[in-house]
Amino acid sequence: MAGGEVDHLLASLDRLRATFAWKASGLDAEGLSFRLPSSSLSLGGLLKHLSRAEDEMFTWKLWGEAPSEPWRSAPWDTEPEWDFTTAAHDSPEDLYALWTDTVARSRASVQRALTDGGLDHVSHLGWNGDHVSLRRLLFDLVEEYGRHTGHADLLREAIDGVTGEDPPGDMPWPRPFD
Repeated sequence: MAGGEVDHLLASLDRLRATFAWKASGLDAEGLSFRLPSSSLSLGGLLKHLSRAEDEMFTWKLWGEAPSEPWRSAPWDTEPEWDFTTAAHDSPEDLYALWTDTVARSRASVQRALTDGGLDHVSHLGWNGDHVSLRRLLFDLVEEYGRHTGHADLLREAIDGVTGEDPPGDMPWPRPFD
């Protein structure tokens, strides 16, 4: 409740991750593929997209390393929405594992950067000789999760009526899909 900047920033990100995981958890392929008539978003697509966002943020943007698969070989030039459009072809188990494993790698990458310079760690991503800090990348991911957790709220309520702001206290974390 009275932690420092690192504690609060990481806790905010983890709260959004946990809330998103709760909204996406326990669904079969039909539930993960469900879309509202006015949108092309699905919870499966959001799982895959947020996996991509995590991986790009803490591999390429932070360290300048190539993203992992499936992102590295995805046909981004011809299918810029590939993460969203292909999720319907993935099994729930594969989508849940992709997200959970990516979050685990992201957390390790962030800890590495915190050890190597704290929130002021200079990242690979930059323009005109200026590079963004780990702090900026974390804030960017908080914003990404905030937007998509709101989408997940609407989708899950339409699927089965689940509503609420925080996951149940007994929800396992950080591997909610096991």
